[in-house]
Amino acid sequence: GRFGQLCLLTALFCSLVSLLQLSLRVSDAPDLSAGVSCLFGNLTEVEGQVSGSQVVCVSPPAKDVPAIPVDQDWFGVVLQLKSRETGRTFVSTEFKFYNCSAHQLCLSCVNSAFRCHWCKYRNLCTHDPTTCSFQEGRINISEDCPQLFPTEEILIPVGEVKPITLKARNLPQPQSGQRGYECVLSIQGIIHRVPALRFNSSSVQCQNSSYLYDGMDISNLAVDFAVVWNGNFVIDNPENLKGKICLDWLQADPKFECGWCSGEAKCTLRPHCGSPGAQPWLDWSSHNVKCSNPRITEILTVSGPPEGGTRVTIRGVNLGLDFSEIAQGVQVAGVQCTPLPEHYVVAEQIVCEMGQALPGISSGPVLLCIGECKPEFTAKSAQQYMFVTPAVSFLSPSRGPESGGTMVTISGHYLGAGSHVSVLLGNQTCEFHERSMNEIVCVSAPSAHGLGAVQVSVSVDRAQLERTLLFEYIDDPKVQHIEPEWSIASGHTPLTVTGSNLDVIQEPRIRVKYNGKEFVNVCKVVNATALSCLAPPLTPEYRPGLDAVERPDEFGFIFNNVQSLLVYNDTKFIYYPNPTFEMLSSTGVLEQKPGSPIILKGRNLCPPAPGGAKLNYTVLIGETPCAVTVSETQLLCEPPTLTGQHKVMVRVGGVIFSPGSVSIVSDSLLTLPAIVSIAAGGSLLLIIVIIVLIAYKRKSRENDLTLKRLQMQMDNLESRVALECKEAFAELQTDINELTSDLDRSGIPYLDYRTYAMRVLFPGIEDHPVLRELEVQGNGQQSVEKALKLFAQLINNKVFLLTFIRTLELQRSFSMRDRGNVASLIMTGLQGKLEYATDVLKQLLSDLIEKNLENKNHPKLLLRRTESVAEKMLTNWFAFLLHRFLKECAGEPLFMLYCAIKQQMEKGPIDAITGEARYSLSEDKLIRQQIEYKTLILNCVNPDNENSPEIPVKVLNCDTITQVKEKILDAVYKNVPYSQRPRAVDMDLEWRQGRIARVVLQDEDITTKIEGDWKRLNTLVHYQVSDRSVVALVPKQTSSYNIPASASISRTSISRYGKSW
Repeated sequence: GRFGQLCLLTALFCSLVSLLQLSLRVSDAPDLSAGVSCLFGNLTEVEGQVSGSQVVCVSPPAKDVPAIPVDQDWFGVVLQLKSRETGRTFVSTEFKFYNCSAHQLCLSCVNSAFRCHWCKYRNLCTHDPTTCSFQEGRINISEDCPQLFPTEEILIPVGEVKPITLKARNLPQPQSGQRGYECVLSIQGIIHRVPALRFNSSSVQCQNSSYLYDGMDISNLAVDFAVVWNGNFVIDNPENLKGKICLDWLQADPKFECGWCSGEAKCTLRPHCGSPGAQPWLDWSSHNVKCSNPRITEILTVSGPPEGGTRVTIRGVNLGLDFSEIAQGVQVAGVQCTPLPEHYVVAEQIVCEMGQALPGISSGPVLLCIGECKPEFTAKSAQQYMFVTPAVSFLSPSRGPESGGTMVTISGHYLGAGSHVSVLLGNQTCEFHERSMNEIVCVSAPSAHGLGAVQVSVSVDRAQLERTLLFEYIDDPKVQHIEPEWSIASGHTPLTVTGSNLDVIQEPRIRVKYNGKEFVNVCKVVNATALSCLAPPLTPEYRPGLDAVERPDEFGFIFNNVQSLLVYNDTKFIYYPNPTFEMLSSTGVLEQKPGSPIILKGRNLCPPAPGGAKLNYTVLIGETPCAVTVSETQLLCEPPTLTGQHKVMVRVGGVIFSPGSVSIVSDSLLTLPAIVSIAAGGSLLLIIVIIVLIAYKRKSRENDLTLKRLQMQMDNLESRVALECKEAFAELQTDINELTSDLDRSGIPYLDYRTYAMRVLFPGIEDHPVLRELEVQGNGQQSVEKALKLFAQLINNKVFLLTFIRTLELQRSFSMRDRGNVASLIMTGLQGKLEYATDVLKQLLSDLIEKNLENKNHPKLLLRRTESVAEKMLTNWFAFLLHRFLKECAGEPLFMLYCAIKQQMEKGPIDAITGEARYSLSEDKLIRQQIEYKTLILNCVNPDNENSPEIPVKVLNCDTITQVKEKILDAVYKNVPYSQRPRAVDMDLEWRQGRIARVVLQDEDITTKIEGDWKRLNTLVHYQVSDRSVVALVPKQTSSYNIPASASISRTSISRYGKSW
């Protein structure tokens, strides 16, 4: 016959033990005179002996056959017959290797699909019956197998000594040297072996023994049971007989005859409960039985809304024998919980429905009374039930198709509380999918009222969550065009789908139906008008013989719940045959020279699609892709620079095919030792590179984790600071409004020009000689006045004045204080000639700038400090000229800014020693550690009239007593200039408790805490002063505990005083 004709072979199988000669009869075979090769899958290829239509093949040796899987007794390979003349396979069949020894029991051995025999006295399964020791021990039918018969249920009481008798068939008599029978019980993973007695071939008895197991909450336990002989020869147990052990009489079937022994407080048989009458023994036949000592082991649903309706499941021990005992006896967190009879499990489980909680109840345990609330019939849970208020914040996505099917996620807080949740989109139920404490996921139903937004209603049990959320129904997505409108049978070619509203689909998929089977592939949303899809396959696996152009029975899309696109009729989508490839060579390995192109021959490589579109081929040589040129019948692959043997893989759409391997061989120019050395060096270098990369990767991961942690901390800090700033801004607006209204009533306390000028010219000097008449002792009055007039004339000489100032500044003894005094005296003398003073000042500033440039000092340091006469003169010049501007324009905003900054800083802790503040404007003076504090309002008695209303003052509980006094003075004397107010050091702060009790509060007294060499200043929290306390400022009193009024705390005393806020 020809190769196109059908050749037939039947299925074959053989044992793994030895080599077999297989005689194959082949019908309708071609001419085999040139020889035949037998291929056993990927195992081996041997030459076949041809005799007419018979072909004899030798099976592979057992050592070449892979191990059979543990749960099987055979595995198959494809046996192919290949013509040596053409190298083509002309027939194939399945060839099975089997192993009888995989069977460990007689019944599975003789019931195997293969010719297996059981050796009864050797307890093994074999393909060769002659290996059995005794003729009578050979078994090949199931009726002759030793096996246990089904009998009545085997009941084994805990701790009870009891024999077990079993019926059997064909039990062998142990031979000389063989051990007898044993019963093997597996109780909770622990093996118990009990001697057994064989009465005859049909009966065996397990001897007297008792059994125990762990777990008092298990009423009865099914136990694995087996009978063995000679140590490990197992008797078949076809009915899977099991023993049952009884423990808990409340749950045990009456057949176990278990009961409760009150005296010993345990479940046992009646004979083991002491003398009758001395210790009551209870069973189901007893009257008025009630279990004491109930115990709650678990609560399911541990939180719910205060509106009630939550179903709480309570599990435990001795939870009543009848529903009536617990019907009115369940309280959860102090709220009555109504048990539901349909969910009640005697003694084990109670399901109750929560009532509405009273305001103020937050959490509590479960209290249970069995019939009556006596201690022995009361149980209290260790778990706490918590009342929470679920809330929703937003949902995503906020829109979906009119046909529904959108997976909607509703986010919020405590959404996992309660036992039942309901979500409505308008009047339609959103089908529940899953939920957690932070979100609920449901699937939208089709819209009942067409397009538009609907309100989302969420309820948890009886709680209706108040939040306006909207979900918008929009038009269902529409598909307008598919490009291209073709694929290959294996699918997975790229498609572009265009339409409208495509972005509302969460998991778009594309489908085809062919010959009654549906195949689906995935799509990815590009934008609202485009999808990128992979064509679904037309067959579940690669079929190279599918040569016809096919049209699917159905073609469509799975878009959420949109039914209109399940079948899309506006396309003529067709499937072309899969590309097929020939093998690279008859041996499967193609020899190639480096740089030579690899030619892959095949069919259907370029489907006749309209528009000349082509398939995208990928050819891998090993793991390396190569450049591909496609023609009608060939793929031309330009291989990369490789050597050695590599597998060739071709991928196109869903087709993955290997036509064989390519061996690229080049003439080596290196000797073997050189190649070995290079390989060793390269391996060492590679290991070093890998180690460096691993270390770098680990370091990068650590840096990334640190960066993420810092970013998270920064985000949290930013959120906290933003909240604080928002609150502080609102408070500051109120405070500024109050301050503005106070200033409108009292005005800003401006200094007169004389005082203002003196404080700028001669700071710290109250009575300067320039303010008094010249006083000269004796008769030198006229001489001094004359000299001063002459000196004034020299001062009015620009050359002299510049020379005079320069000469003074060159003197090494001319201190910075002297420079300031000289500059102030010159500006005082030239007040009437400011134009002349300005001209001199310009010349001095020009000289100062030139000097700064010559010394290469940084320009930013110029004019920053008053280190020269010119700089002090400039300061005084500005002061003279800006007085009117300050009083009429800038004074009020500056004063308001000062007051606002002061008020804002005093809203947080301020260190009484260093001056560092929580709300400091200077980074150097910022308190960086977190300090817990609270704002208090003290009612201060009006020092001018104690009968007038008390003045409220805001302070912090971490303020020292001096800081509190300063804040009180600011509040009481807010309309009085600072210079006219009393000083804090001259006043005492009294804490008045009632009309008589008065306590003087001080920074330091006998109650001051001393920690080593550090002393902590007293604060309001130290004295435990509460909110709305009454205080008063009184003149300083002399006390043996007080610090003298003249004492002051120096900034350098930080070595003796700890920081106090």
